[in-house]
Amino acid sequence: MTELQPPPAAEAADILWFIPTHGDGRYLGTQEGAREVSLAYMRQIAQAADDNGYFGVLLPTGRSCEDAWVVASALIPSTQRLRFLVAVRPGLIAPSAAARMAATLDRISNGRLLINVVTGGDPVELHGDGLFLDHDERYEVTDEFLHIWRGLMAGETVTYKGEHLRIEGGTLLYPPVQKPYPPLYFGGSSAAGHRIAADHVDVYLTWGEPPAEVAKKLAEVRAVAAAKGRQFSYGVRLHVIVRETEAEAWDAANRLIEKVDDETIASAQKIFARFDSVGQQRMASLHGGKRDNLEISPNLWAGVGLVRGGAGTAIVGDPQTVAARIKEYMAVGVDRFILSGYPHLEECYRFAELVFPLLPLRATTGNERRAVRNAGPFGEIIANVVPPSKLASQS
Repeated sequence: MTELQPPPAAEAADILWFIPTHGDGRYLGTQEGAREVSLAYMRQIAQAADDNGYFGVLLPTGRSCEDAWVVASALIPSTQRLRFLVAVRPGLIAPSAAARMAATLDRISNGRLLINVVTGGDPVELHGDGLFLDHDERYEVTDEFLHIWRGLMAGETVTYKGEHLRIEGGTLLYPPVQKPYPPLYFGGSSAAGHRIAADHVDVYLTWGEPPAEVAKKLAEVRAVAAAKGRQFSYGVRLHVIVRETEAEAWDAANRLIEKVDDETIASAQKIFARFDSVGQQRMASLHGGKRDNLEISPNLWAGVGLVRGGAGTAIVGDPQTVAARIKEYMAVGVDRFILSGYPHLEECYRFAELVFPLLPLRATTGNERRAVRNAGPFGEIIANVVPPSKLASQS
C-alpha cells in the first residue's frame, strides 16, 4: 500500500486575522479585562487588519456570536481591500437564500467575499436552532446544499432532489463578482468531512494541531480529493502570542489564563464533551482538560482550548521562532493562516509588525503595508528635529 503524502510545500502564504464577534479581552474565561464587542470596536480591528495588509478576516458563527453576515455588511464600507470569510450554515438556511445573500455581499464588496462552509458540531446548539440530524446526516445535508448553492451561484437553473433538500427551477438573477462564485473554505476532520471537501471546496481548513499531525490529516484528505480528480489549497486556524523575546511571550501566554479556575475549565470541558465534531474531539485530546502539559509541540500551546471551543492552540515565541513554526506548516502544504490573539486589536498590529517581515508572503498579504512603511512620517521625530531612521543610520 502506497504511503500517503502531504501536499507539496507552500512557497508563499496569505495571512488572515479574526473579528471576535463573541467577545474579546486581556484574559480568557473571565469578565475581568473584557471588552464590549461593539460595532466601533469591530470596525477598529477590521481597519487595523486592512491597513496592515492582512489578506482577510474570519467572522465566527454560532449562537454565541453576533451574526456574521450582518457584521460583514457593516464593516465592508470601512475597509478597502480586506476580504471577509463568512459562514454559510447548511441545514439552517435554504441554499437559494444563502446564494442570494452571498451574491449580494460579493457585489457590494466588489469581490471581497470568502465563504466558510460550517456543518456544525454541537448537537445541543443545533437542536436549539431546530436541526435534529446526527453527524453523518448533517454532512449529507451539506453535500446536497453545496450541489444546489454552487449551481445557482454559477448561473445555472437548478432542479435537484436529494434525501434532505429539493429545488425546482431555481435561478439567481444577480450574479456574484467572483466567478463562478466566491472561494469555498471548509474544515472537517471526519471521513464524511473529507468527502465533502473532496467534492466541493477550494480551501481545506484544519485547526492547529502539531505539524506532524496536520501533515497526516492533509495527506488523507488530499488522497480523497485526488481519487476524484480534484485538488485544493490548505489552511490552518491558530492563535498567536508573539513578543520580542521568548520569555515575554510565554509570560503573556500564562497571563492569558491566569484568571481561569479549575471549575471553569471543568465546566467548559463538559460542554465540549457533548460535541460530535471529530475536530473538536481532537482539540480536546491535546490537553485533556489539564494545565500541566500545555506545550504539546515545540512552541505550540494548548491553553486556549481549556475554555474556548474550536481553535484551541497558539504558537508562542519571539518573532523568529513564530515565523519558523509557521514555516513548518508551510512545509506540509499550508498556504493560508487564519490567526488571532488577545486582545485582537493590539495583536493584529503586533503580529504584522513583528512577523510579516520574516515570512514569504504572497502579494495579496502585507504588500500595501510595506509600501506605507517605506514612506514618512514613520515614528516620532526625535526632539522635534531628527527623524528616527536618520538617527539610527548615523550610529
